Amino acid sequence: MNESAETTGDETGDEATFERALGAAWHDDRAWELLTELTQLGSRMGGSPGERRGAEFVREAFLEAGVRDPTIEEFPMNYWERGTTEFAVTEPVERSFEAIALPYSAAGDVEGPLVDVGYGTPQEIEDAGEAVRGAIVVASTTTPPGQRFVHRMEKFGHAAAAGAEAFVFANHVPGQLPPTGSLKFDGEAAMPGVGVSAETHDWLAEYAEAGGRARLRVDATTEAGSSQNVVGALGPDTDEEIVVLAHYDGHDIAEGALDNGCGIATITAAAAVLSEIEDDLECRVRIAGVGCEEVGLMGAAALAADSDLESVRAVVNVDGAGRFRNLRTYSHSSDELEALASEVTNEFGQPVVHEPDPHPFSDHWPFLREGVPSLQLHSEPPAGGERGRGWGHTAADTRDKVDPRNLREHAMLTALLVRELSGRAVARIDGDELREAFYEQDYEPGMRASEIWPERWE
Repeated sequence: MNESAETTGDETGDEATFERALGAAWHDDRAWELLTELTQLGSRMGGSPGERRGAEFVREAFLEAGVRDPTIEEFPMNYWERGTTEFAVTEPVERSFEAIALPYSAAGDVEGPLVDVGYGTPQEIEDAGEAVRGAIVVASTTTPPGQRFVHRMEKFGHAAAAGAEAFVFANHVPGQLPPTGSLKFDGEAAMPGVGVSAETHDWLAEYAEAGGRARLRVDATTEAGSSQNVVGALGPDTDEEIVVLAHYDGHDIAEGALDNGCGIATITAAAAVLSEIEDDLECRVRIAGVGCEEVGLMGAAALAADSDLESVRAVVNVDGAGRFRNLRTYSHSSDELEALASEVTNEFGQPVVHEPDPHPFSDHWPFLREGVPSLQLHSEPPAGGERGRGWGHTAADTRDKVDPRNLREHAMLTALLVRELSGRAVARIDGDELREAFYEQDYEPGMRASEIWPERWE
């Protein structure tokens, strides 16, 4: 056999191996099994014993998937623990409502006027004027159509800067589901904050319109603690690498199945596919399950701090994949990553929705802000679905919402994207251009209010 024929044969063999790995993925239950283990823990709150146990499950799953030397790496963080929460309208009637403290809420006992600022956009808070000062401010979890999504931390930060004494985050999804979500990254927030249901919000809007008052009491503590990442590798031991990560922590009020049990389950099943074709990978692929995303992206920040970021070709952040049927990709200002995602999904006949604009509220951010090209894999809610998190960050985020078929398909797509990316050189993200992209989306005021605007962008 001549040299050309041998080369063709090798390529055919590699492709056949990959096709066999994909075929096996169609009936691979490891994603569902890991999801089941994690959701049975009850709480995977950042820094908690449940999160630590979750890390051990992830390490075992990585090892079984063929990831090399998965290790648990600890890092320091501020551990927040909830106590009791009370919330009641005092005028024009006396009436108590169910509420839950939001992570990093300060402890406190606040009484004051009730002011509803609608969606809680910066303009609405500004329009409320002096009424916000000294008030208990109520804002919705969603954002009006036609503008970028305004994150909870932005709404809280703007309300605090305007002089509010407490913050009430009201779900827009019905079902008596008070939402949770961190008020700040890795530290106690400026004032108390709680979540209430959409049904409660209906009453609060009426009472606020009538000049009502309310009282809010939060008992919570923040103290020094630790969390952990689970990190291993696949492929050749090259100088350059791709980082594929997903957070495995969740909130203490739910099972955390959708957010982000699906994500960590997806990369575990993807790793099993990639381990079968390691010889086909052209650079090292670091696989990481990161902790403390929900309370401040601390695991991803620790991972980035321990990395030679100049050697990181790209980051693939699987936060939101596996939840719904169709893939959604965030390319965070990288035209090359958007094109790569289109190329792979088109080749395999998979629909995809692209979001090119960057955002800072997931685990890609500690890498992206340093110029590392970042691709976030999410999934598209059914047509006509509510804008926002849906069941995420509520007690309804449970395993029964997950379809195992979505986990399998998104694991295969993740593996396909990583395989292709391992052979591509991707341009770094220019810092000035990234900053301008955030300016164009009017992120600066909200990021400053959230205390996450990079100092070098001052």
